[in-house]
Amino acid sequence: MASVLVASNRGPVSYVRGEGGELDARRGGGGLVSGLSAVSSQDSLWVCAALGEGDREAVRRGIGEPGVRMLDIDPEVYSAAYNGIANSVLWFLHHHLYDIPREPVFDAAFRRRWESYRAYNRAFAEALAAEADEGAAVLVQDYHLALVPGMLRELRPDLLISHFTHTPWVSSAYLRMVPDDIAAELLWGMLGADELGFHTWGWASAFIECCSALDDSTGTAQGVWPSGDPWHGVRWRRNDVGKGRTRVRAHPLGVDGDELRALAHRPVVDEALARLRAEVGDRRTIVRVDRTELSKNILRGLLAYRELLTTRPEWRGRVVHLASAYPSRQDLESYRAYTASVTELAEEVNAEFGTDDWRPVIVSVEDDFVRSLAAYRLADVALVNPVRDGMNLVAKEIPVVSEAGCALVLSTGAGAYRELRQDALTVNPYDVSETAEALHTALSMPQEERTARTKRLAAAATALPPQRWFLDQLDALREER
Repeated sequence: MASVLVASNRGPVSYVRGEGGELDARRGGGGLVSGLSAVSSQDSLWVCAALGEGDREAVRRGIGEPGVRMLDIDPEVYSAAYNGIANSVLWFLHHHLYDIPREPVFDAAFRRRWESYRAYNRAFAEALAAEADEGAAVLVQDYHLALVPGMLRELRPDLLISHFTHTPWVSSAYLRMVPDDIAAELLWGMLGADELGFHTWGWASAFIECCSALDDSTGTAQGVWPSGDPWHGVRWRRNDVGKGRTRVRAHPLGVDGDELRALAHRPVVDEALARLRAEVGDRRTIVRVDRTELSKNILRGLLAYRELLTTRPEWRGRVVHLASAYPSRQDLESYRAYTASVTELAEEVNAEFGTDDWRPVIVSVEDDFVRSLAAYRLADVALVNPVRDGMNLVAKEIPVVSEAGCALVLSTGAGAYRELRQDALTVNPYDVSETAEALHTALSMPQEERTARTKRLAAAATALPPQRWFLDQLDALREER
């Protein structure tokens, strides 16, 4: 039994089957792993899904890491929940990605996938209920598990429950596309928590607006903005639970500066940096690091770079755009097509402007964190222009690692925008011409100004490292006692 529990789709460890049939455990990283390290492993448990055959085999053999419980959910149920709902519906809603003339379509097939999503969330809720001490704190993570708080509240009303959304939250206008009963169930699930966390007040406000906009005849939620309170609250009620209150807070996530710098200065990164320097020469660099995710806006970034070279010919031969594009969700056709479009557009720019000794765009379409860290160190300009993003840690990581100091071109769609906007060059993510001009300004920025901005950006980026981010949420949850 545990007094602090974390639930997320992906856990801190994965298993890969070796040539001899043995299972090798591979530890993951990220803010949650770092944050949970602040809590004694004897008192904590991480509940996650078995994602691949290696994970499922580990569960069947009874192999596991201390403090981790993997759930072997039926692969068909998992696929329908993860790909069919979480990544194809909820992700598209929260990031406003739908091609409205064609999508979404909520039909009988969608209803079957939603049943799988419900079953997937139910498996987590039951596991958490079984593993939690009396009055334990349970911190549920992200849109994959939006129904868990409500389900867990029914099973274990004694628990302290929080849910943190790492993405943006859908606007009330966009949520109206969803069938009323599904929207009500989604909010019902979230409002089972004592605490709801978002990266920014903008996303928190969007959630409260959705609660306020929902027809009160459903009996699900009623929104309220308490005057003078330092936090925003939402009253919730359900016939089977009674009345209660859910607090809604913003918890911006930063980076661990010391850890990131240590990772960026390992010998393997030094070697990658030497290779990049050989490719780039003495030219300026514009660096971006993203997953090939539709919301990251990579195509408009490339279009802005092409416009920079068109309208500002003085930069031809003097700058290289280093783009790391990690393949993402390649089991979805729309993502495969997007990844192909990124590569094709980069090739077009190179064909239009490249010379025998200058390649304007160098794209790496592979998951290579070492190369990304090397690019961070080399960055003169960081381009982060998502159309809509929960936070975007790349905008915080590059200023921390950049060796010569970098100018940050940052879109208003990034969650990091409010924290970093004073020292960034901010752009409308849809305005290619404005982004091109911002790139010119960034490349032309005097070294003294660039150094001063980078120092302030790095200070802001490291103000709320993962351990503090996690403990702040845990402390806020325990205030409910």
